[in-house]
Amino acid sequence: MSPLLIIFIATALVFDFLNGFHDSANIVATMISSRAMGPRRALLLSASAHFVAPFLFGVAVATTIGQQVLQPYANTMATVFAALIAAIVWNVITWFFGIPSSSSHALIGGLVGATIVGYGIDAIQPHGLMKVVVALLLSPLVGLIGGYVFMKLVLFLARGSSPRINWFFKRGQTFTALALALSHGSNDAQKTMGIITMVLVGAGVLKQFQVPLWVIAASAGTVSLGTAMGGWRIIRTLGGRFYKIRPVHGFTAQLTSAVVILAAALLGGPVSTTQVVSSAILGVGSAERLSKVRWGVAGSIVTAWLLTIPASGLLAALAYIIVRNIIPL
Repeated sequence: MSPLLIIFIATALVFDFLNGFHDSANIVATMISSRAMGPRRALLLSASAHFVAPFLFGVAVATTIGQQVLQPYANTMATVFAALIAAIVWNVITWFFGIPSSSSHALIGGLVGATIVGYGIDAIQPHGLMKVVVALLLSPLVGLIGGYVFMKLVLFLARGSSPRINWFFKRGQTFTALALALSHGSNDAQKTMGIITMVLVGAGVLKQFQVPLWVIAASAGTVSLGTAMGGWRIIRTLGGRFYKIRPVHGFTAQLTSAVVILAAALLGGPVSTTQVVSSAILGVGSAERLSKVRWGVAGSIVTAWLLTIPASGLLAALAYIIVRNIIPL
């Protein structure tokens, strides 16, 4: 491999690390807030599951990102490098302000922005981009409705129970958190696998798009490390700013999110874990009463979601111009 290719892979793994660091809140915030598990233990459980997940559930999402979004001639190091820089910058900005934005949206927006500047809009594959956009847009709605329905069902089944049922919901979060971490690892780490493999094919290192074992291991290990470090600013947002989360909320929100994200991963849909978990938390709270949720906080987060793709696209377009003129990629 050339030095530039090594630098590119290192940058991709930095994005992967920040993805785990940024999105660790999605997995552990509710269980920490509901006192089902201590912070360090929750993060270590989540990190371990993130590492194992891609080996268990395959790489369908990586194939979608690597083969179905851009035309083959646009899968260059310059394009993807610019997209990664944009996604990294956006992740750092939103982490600093404690906003649970989507790393998936940032990466997709970056790829589109850099590609349009470098190769024109015809270099985007409409069918593949539509698959990604539909998955990203529908998953929060499914999470919201699923959280609402699951919570209504749980409340119905638990009616008349004594307060001791909280013990079940606390202990149950060990399993729902494990399922959520596995689903997140099977979806988010694959995005990094896809872009690394995409560039390896473009550089001639690989003859066809097939994710090497070392890419799977490196991506899974890096996102796992980022998860173990924990993005505490966002954990505080998801764990307490929507409403006071009790064990039943954490259990139901995690179960809903795990089902939605894992189903998407198996179908090859690169969903935003941040959006699914946030919307599931909102759905769960709404099932008790609409006034329970601080909708002003939810509104500011939705605004950040809407800004992510255009903002990262603009950042990537600027980064592409700089990269193309300074580094001969």
